[in-house]
Amino acid sequence: MKVAIASDHGGVNLRKEIMNLMDELGIEYEDFGCEGTGSVDYPDYALPVAERVASGEFDRGILICGTGIGMSIAANKVKGIRCALVHDVFSAKATRQHNDTNVLAMGERVIGPGLAREIAQAWLTTEFEGGRHQRRVIKITDIEGKYR
Repeated sequence: MKVAIASDHGGVNLRKEIMNLMDELGIEYEDFGCEGTGSVDYPDYALPVAERVASGEFDRGILICGTGIGMSIAANKVKGIRCALVHDVFSAKATRQHNDTNVLAMGERVIGPGLAREIAQAWLTTEFEGGRHQRRVIKITDIEGKYR
């Protein structure tokens, strides 16, 4: 698995924590920034990650900002992206099992590093169940095709 990861200024610390986790798990990743805590615009960091996941260059992406909301909205504008904003472990597993999400968004100002690591690990290690869920993901893709 190859993961693209980025944050804006509000998610720098949590991004570093998740990169440490991926090092521990032996997961290959590329860091798309940002550096420092000076104000930046989250779409500038969400877009490169989402585009590279959508193109197949990366299997999954992780985006972090203050709340995760802006990053998830921006990422979901890219065709082929199913980004879920998650702040609990149950949802992290469910969004992989049932929705085959390919991008995870989290908020550093919402959750702490311990919980974020648990969420990311659950999301990174949970597989899509397929079956009846595949039919639903296809319907989402069809909706996306209709409006883009």
